[in-house]
Amino acid sequence: MDWETHARRLADEVVRPESRWYGPLATTPRHVFVPRWWRSGEQGWELRDGAADTEAWMEAAYSDRTLVTRVGALHADDAGLGAVVRPGGFPTSSSTLPGLVVMMHRHAMVTDDTRVLVTTGSGYGTALMCRRLGADQVTSVDVDRHLVGTARERLDSIGLRPHLAVADITGSLPGEYDRIVSTVSVRPIPTSWLEALRPGGRLVTTIAGTGLILTADKTADGGAIGRVEPDPAGFMRTRHGADYNAPANEVWAVAEHGDGEEVTTCRYPLLYPADAWDVMSMLALAVPDIEYRSHEDGDSRTVWLLHADGSWARATAAGYLDSPTVHQGGPRRLWRELQRIRNRLNRAGTLPVYGSRVVIAPDGTATLSRGGWTATI
Repeated sequence: MDWETHARRLADEVVRPESRWYGPLATTPRHVFVPRWWRSGEQGWELRDGAADTEAWMEAAYSDRTLVTRVGALHADDAGLGAVVRPGGFPTSSSTLPGLVVMMHRHAMVTDDTRVLVTTGSGYGTALMCRRLGADQVTSVDVDRHLVGTARERLDSIGLRPHLAVADITGSLPGEYDRIVSTVSVRPIPTSWLEALRPGGRLVTTIAGTGLILTADKTADGGAIGRVEPDPAGFMRTRHGADYNAPANEVWAVAEHGDGEEVTTCRYPLLYPADAWDVMSMLALAVPDIEYRSHEDGDSRTVWLLHADGSWARATAAGYLDSPTVHQGGPRRLWRELQRIRNRLNRAGTLPVYGSRVVIAPDGTATLSRGGWTATI
């Protein structure tokens, strides 16, 4: 199996040849870490088996895209061939697209003597960091014992033996580090990171529910100072069990067709917030944990905003340029919050969140600011 040719092609696509990440990308067999994966299809999540179609395996493994490896509590490794998980299951683990993994690693600004903590997942991102620094300088953790065990075997099979541990990334960490790079999203910043970082150490993460990459360097008071990077990214959020909770499901029973307490017409064309990183991020900072759903029927489109506190909004537009009709219910008017952000964008032509300054207190409270705008996590 000529995987090296595919790995070099991937490296050429993701970085320039002179990059220090070119070698790790070109010499790491990603297919080893993703022998099976889930693909979303019309009937739900369909299992793909690499050994059954090696050409498709090489194409998928060495493309710059995310491969879902676990849906709900079912890992692709453990599913029977032909298995289908019906709609409703959430992806709970994946092999993130290599370009994004490298971007996160680059934001860490590692040097040859850096000691790094990374998150495990499939183990591929850990392998890239090991290739860059040496396995002795890399610690990799995951809350899922199965993922850690499988990653250990696959890393060992290609001669890499980093320090691996089963640990909740938001809890106590097994050591001290110069860098912490989390490819799962968090909110708030765990205080354990600040405790585990050495003086001047750097953390790199994304904020749950947003498209924000946050980088910050540890300060003498035990906090950290940094910024929101200008490039957007999103990762699965941390989980503490086999699957994610779905707190908005009960709200859905009312929101799907209910009239609500307020019916208005929106002045702007219909927007699905997840399609606009800056708008979604601003909304998530103002109202955390909104769940988005959408449906299309010909030219008619509907978008739902759902929250576990019982708040919901449903906006429907007959055409792409038509003003949507908005139904809202519950204790908060979620679409009104969205409209405030779109009004600001319309007035200023931009939103302040990307490039904002970040100050993290020793207790993990993070304050974002730019101009006269501030937000606290």
